[in-house]
Amino acid sequence: MVTLLREFDSPGVFPASARLDRSLKTTNGFTMKVWDAWRYPAFAFNKASSLALDVISHHVWGPRRKSWGIEMTILSSLMRDVSRHSALADIAMVRKAMGIGGLVPLPSDALVTPVTFRVRKRNLRGMLETCDAMEDDKRELSGEWIIGKRLWQSLQSDYKLKNDYDPRKGQSRVILYIHGGAYYSSSAAAQRMLTIPLSKYTNARVFAIDYRLAPETIFPGQLHDVVSTYFRLTDDLRVPPENLVVAGDSAGGALGLALLLYLRDNGYTLPGGAMLFSPWVDLTLSCKSWDTNAAYDIIPTPGPTAHLHPVIMYLGDALEQYITHPYASPLFGKFDGLPPMLIQCGDAEVLHDEIVLLSHKASLAGVQVQLETYEDAVHVFQAFPFLDVATTAFISCREFVRHKLPHIQRHSPQVLDNDTEICLENDTDNDNVRVVRGDGVETNSGWQEVQEQMAQEDIDTSYEAQLSSTVSPSWSRAWLDLEPTPNSSGSEAEPTTPCVTVADPSRVLRHAASTPALRRMQSALSVFSERSVASQYLEDWPTHRKKFTLSHTPTRPSSPSESSHPNINIPAFATSWAAMTSVAPTTRLV
Repeated sequence: MVTLLREFDSPGVFPASARLDRSLKTTNGFTMKVWDAWRYPAFAFNKASSLALDVISHHVWGPRRKSWGIEMTILSSLMRDVSRHSALADIAMVRKAMGIGGLVPLPSDALVTPVTFRVRKRNLRGMLETCDAMEDDKRELSGEWIIGKRLWQSLQSDYKLKNDYDPRKGQSRVILYIHGGAYYSSSAAAQRMLTIPLSKYTNARVFAIDYRLAPETIFPGQLHDVVSTYFRLTDDLRVPPENLVVAGDSAGGALGLALLLYLRDNGYTLPGGAMLFSPWVDLTLSCKSWDTNAAYDIIPTPGPTAHLHPVIMYLGDALEQYITHPYASPLFGKFDGLPPMLIQCGDAEVLHDEIVLLSHKASLAGVQVQLETYEDAVHVFQAFPFLDVATTAFISCREFVRHKLPHIQRHSPQVLDNDTEICLENDTDNDNVRVVRGDGVETNSGWQEVQEQMAQEDIDTSYEAQLSSTVSPSWSRAWLDLEPTPNSSGSEAEPTTPCVTVADPSRVLRHAASTPALRRMQSALSVFSERSVASQYLEDWPTHRKKFTLSHTPTRPSSPSESSHPNINIPAFATSWAAMTSVAPTTRLV
């Protein structure tokens, strides 16, 4: 283990197991020739044939991963080896293709407020000093606030006066969300499948930032945008740093970790915690899961050329200089002094090994880490509402933010004062606000009409059943569980007694299958199957009930054992490694 981690201990030293060709250089762009037109129907025919064979194989011999439904089989088939055909597209085509996700119905019951703000000069230190000096207070960034309807209702002044308003229940939390997309695609709006449930489950206001994308902007421009957004929240909107939680998926998860490293390195106040969904923390592509999980994951391995290669587009001609820089590849960084982290990944994704190494390295540095590895799950599986584990993951986020983090973060979150509440209200409650209705349709009706509409609508409360104190936050992990206990009035009291529990999974599945909001969130791909995974589990539960195992770990790391690389057996490694770190071991379905 020590030998393995040494490969990522020296920024500037390229790992021997790296799969990235450092000789690749940026290209002049996409050029389509007339005689190449035949490649498009050939590609379509190849994909259609592969998809048909995979669907037949799924029904005849079973899925490629034992818990997959037909939706995951189709998604995996469509994305497999797609990078080999990157010569058929340019960056604009890829961004449009990534935007297809917007056709999936959005989770219900939230208010979304687009925001545009000017980037101020903030006298930043360290690596971003030059970027900051170039700002003239004219450049703009955009993002959006996402607030669950129930949270929005509790934040209204009339509600606070007439009802039991308790800021300890999470209303004082603000989540800074950084979207993924390999640094060159996606947006805050495209990731609402993640940000809307995140706000609902954590009962927190979420601000998702649209940072500048590659190749138009190269490193460290994206980090500069994220840092500027962080200081807008803490300095301009007066949100206490300890009330902030940084969250992100994939490349956004890496940017969130880079934000923490930058703040620590330059003496700024750190946020209260972080939630990272499948973070991409090693741009050298050094870990073996890039090969072992390539046949299953939905993100393709970058192609052999520089065209549309995300690392080349992100770092540009400075690849040699920055490829192992901790702000670009956080796995090479030092994690001492960072806040508590919740890290979620799937064991079928190509980033699995580097995420396990990240968790171990941070834990050895004394960081409180909660690692959750979900069986048969792919990259950023939380974005697929037809997966039961997506619901489980959000419930775990809720427990981490609302019940665990206040007890383990360095400084307890504060109750927001009136000035901060006014700043946030001015930013979120204006004529740009729109409602995502129960059927997933987005409306843009302005503040006055939203007020009237909200007064007439019944807010879907069925998902609250999943969040009750009687349901375990996650039956995929074991960690320090600080369970809320109901008080005499029926509301949640502050957790007092630590305990480790495992819920009856049948209850979790029954809640998931019976929730109208989750039924409405069926993916567009569900038309290919006769029933969703959740309903299939529900119908087959009496005869196919799964057993759950749980093992416990010490709270502090001991001296690690050694293992070889790159031929590391990650499942065995994760089991043995978990026994000596503060990271909880995976609870597998058997």
